[in-house]
Amino acid sequence: MTAIPLVYDAGALLAAERNDRKFLVIHKSALLAGRNVLVPTPVLAQAWRGGAEQAVLAKVLKGCEVLSTDEDIARHAGVLLGRSDTADAIDAIVVATAIRYAATVVTSDPKDLQQISDAAAFHLGVVEV
Repeated sequence: MTAIPLVYDAGALLAAERNDRKFLVIHKSALLAGRNVLVPTPVLAQAWRGGAEQAVLAKVLKGCEVLSTDEDIARHAGVLLGRSDTADAIDAIVVATAIRYAATVVTSDPKDLQQISDAAAFHLGVVEV
């Protein structure tokens, strides 16, 4: 049985940046279990500022697959925005990525993601940090 992948949203990356213990345990456990850990490029752009204060985040990213957002994901995200009557394109990209990879999302704010996944009739697995 293949381990369920994880998708990190910006809240997860910011948890890494602040050296959040709960997040780091989740991340390390995922890697030890052989789970793919995915970060869509718009999420990385939302969280990355560079500099020494992001050393922990940089280390976490080494264990992740940073995914370019392709046209299919972008279109799906747009449809999800329309169906959910929401406006956060990056949240919609996170949900569309989770749907494509049948993944669980690691987030600090599951409510917005839930509204988008509900519009897709997709049961979104969420781990809150």
